Parts: sequence; C-alpha cells; structure tokens
Amino acid sequence: MTSLRHFYYLRAGVAFAWVALVILLSRLGVPAIVANALLVAYPLWDALANIIDVRHSGGLRANPGQQFNAAVSIVTAIALVIALVVAGNKGALFVFGIWALLSGVLQLAVGIQRRKLGGQVFMMISGAQSALAGVIMGLRAFGEPRSIAELAPYAAFGGLYFLLSALRLTFRKAPTVAGAVNHYD
Repeated sequence: MTSLRHFYYLRAGVAFAWVALVILLSRLGVPAIVANALLVAYPLWDALANIIDVRHSGGLRANPGQQFNAAVSIVTAIALVIALVVAGNKGALFVFGIWALLSGVLQLAVGIQRRKLGGQVFMMISGAQSALAGVIMGLRAFGEPRSIAELAPYAAFGGLYFLLSALRLTFRKAPTVAGAVNHYD
C-alpha cells in the first residue's frame, strides 16, 4: 500500500511538472521541436509509469491491462512522431486523443480491479474523464490548428486525480479488527 501511495504521488508530481513546463515554454515561444519532444515524452512517461507500477503490484501476468497500457503508450509515442511529421499538430492531436481514450478505458478497468485497495474512485473518475477527453481531442483535431498547451488541462486533471488518490491512501483510517480497541479514533 505504501508503494502505491508513493507511486501516486510520483505520478502527480510528474504530471504537474509537465504542465508547468508546457505552460512556461509555450509562453516563451520555444521552437516546435521542443514542444513536440514534450508531447512525445508524455505517453513515454505513462509507459514507464505502468511498468514501474506492474513491478510493484504482482508482475506482468497479474496485470495484463497495465502491460497492454504500457505497450499502447509506447506505440502512441511512435505514432505521435509519425503524425507530427506527416500531419503536424492536427495529426498529433488526433493520435493523442485516441491514446487518451484507450488509456482512459484501461485506467478505469485497473481502478475497478483495485477498488478494494482504496483510493481508486479517483482513478476510475480519471479513466472515464480521460476517455471522454480523448474523444473531444480527436474531434478537435479536425478543426483549427492546435498547440501542445491545450493538453495542459488534460495532464493537470490527471495529476490532480493521482494526488487525490495518494492523499486518500495517506489519510484513510486503518481497518480495525472486530472487538479491538482503536486508540487513534
């Protein structure tokens, strides 16, 4: 449980750092290559985070959803590079939207599977919201050209949900044994 709590704090911290970096760099007008690198780094981090989580929660066989999510995130990073070269920001937003949809559904499934551990309601909400955001991003890709800064709220909400889950695991009451006296209530 402690490792899951720490892991959620790590996920929240990385998401908030990514958001801050995207906002700062977009205001400075950095070259497109830097923004594109940040965009590709986001699903790569998600893949790494899923692999870290799997290693601490029973291995690959016990977590096929997360294993699949890590693979999808790696494929997404590759697809983002191709989309950026072929179709620019519009293509990248479309690919990112598909990834948000898929990873959201997978996150929702993992949250449901882990609900007995506690703190998972936020992961389930986050997964559902990510799936919805993915649909919206995919549709927006057919409109006006977009910038990476528009993805900052998506990442910020993801970070918020990881933070709320970590806080829930940090401050939840320890289960009591029937008949035992709990001196901390």
